[in-house]
Amino acid sequence: MKHTTKNLVCEMHGDVPYEYYPIGQYIVAAPGVCGGRPTFKYTRLEVAVVVDLLAAGWTTEHILREYAQSKLTPEAITEAIRLAKEALVTAASVVSSSL
Repeated sequence: MKHTTKNLVCEMHGDVPYEYYPIGQYIVAAPGVCGGRPTFKYTRLEVAVVVDLLAAGWTTEHILREYAQSKLTPEAITEAIRLAKEALVTAASVVSSSL
């Protein structure tokens, strides 16, 4: 699998500078937010929290209602699922290639 390094993006969000490494269209790693762990862009909502909620049986609609203040979108949740799947497939291929 090809590995690409993303460049740090610097932009203004409102009147505040916002720096992040894009992981996807909706998911970023912002060095100054949540210790750089993946979050949904312009939020402090960690992607892992949403993935955990989905694993616990929450629906996308329930998550969107509970986190409406964050302006989370169905597309952002879909991207989180896709990226989690890609990470799992990559990790599994690394393990199977070392056997």
